[in-house]
Amino acid sequence: MNILILTGSPRPNGNSNLLAERFAEGARSAGHTVTRLDAAHLDIHPCVACEHCHNGSGTCTFHDGFTDIRRTIAKADALVFAAPIYYFGLPAQLTAAIDRFYACGDDLNIPKKAALIVTLADTDPDTAAAAVLQFRKTAEYVGWAEGGVLVATGLGAAGEAKDSPFADQAYALGKNF
Repeated sequence: MNILILTGSPRPNGNSNLLAERFAEGARSAGHTVTRLDAAHLDIHPCVACEHCHNGSGTCTFHDGFTDIRRTIAKADALVFAAPIYYFGLPAQLTAAIDRFYACGDDLNIPKKAALIVTLADTDPDTAAAAVLQFRKTAEYVGWAEGGVLVATGLGAAGEAKDSPFADQAYALGKNF
């Protein structure tokens, strides 16, 4: 299986990036190919609803970091989103990429498996409910099968995920994907 991990954390050693790497390790141990793209470090212009993508060209008016994401999604069998929760939802960097799915049309409507890994300082998993709902509704809309959701709570400082039980859970999610 060819898996794309799309991250949304600007912190290279942030908790969601650490769990994304543990997922990748588990997936690779099961023989999967893993590609990781960090939305927070790509120049992704937000969708401006210009409709250029729907005027017959099928392409977005912007040629930026999302172009690589789109190509990789088209080749992927599965997509994993990994991001921190700062204020109840997915971070702007990842949301900008997801909003640009609007321009992808049939590139997305191919059966895939999808998973979500989110980290948050709060200990209440319901703090991530909006992000989980966004993930589930997006996957449902494009016809992707849900492959799992990991909500890693109580992880405030960068690096805390490394020695947490969530690291093993992310690895297992990848291995069993």
